[in-house]
Amino acid sequence: MKNYRILLVVIVCLVVSYVVHADAVINKDKNGVALKGYDAVAYFTEKKAVEGKKEFEHVWMDSTWRFASASNRDLFAANPEKYAPQFGGYCAWGVTQGYLAPIDPKAWKVVDDKLYLNYDTKVQAQWSQDIPANIKKATEKWPETSKSKPID
Repeated sequence: MKNYRILLVVIVCLVVSYVVHADAVINKDKNGVALKGYDAVAYFTEKKAVEGKKEFEHVWMDSTWRFASASNRDLFAANPEKYAPQFGGYCAWGVTQGYLAPIDPKAWKVVDDKLYLNYDTKVQAQWSQDIPANIKKATEKWPETSKSKPID
């Protein structure tokens, strides 16, 4: 009986994981590279945008993520949800407006241990005028916006 309970728990965890990630949308290029090749972990550890390297890649959510070092890659692999950008790596301001816009990896901000990206520094300045309200609005719009086609 104990083995059946363990098996049931494992199956439930797998189903929940699939459901949570089934609709996940990741902003990636035509080669499947996320975050325009920048290191998601470096935003947190180095407090700056750092380009990743091909030799330090990790595949998650059907996307290739690049890192500046093996240690950053390993941190991401151990807990990708902690380091991956919000809203699939699309422009946070764009999501507040109901569309998926590309990003500039150098237009970023970590808020409450979550990474947010913007189209460029001008858009980021607009988004930054009321970050809590914009995060709330984008979070509310994300389920529907995530189903839309990205703009160029």
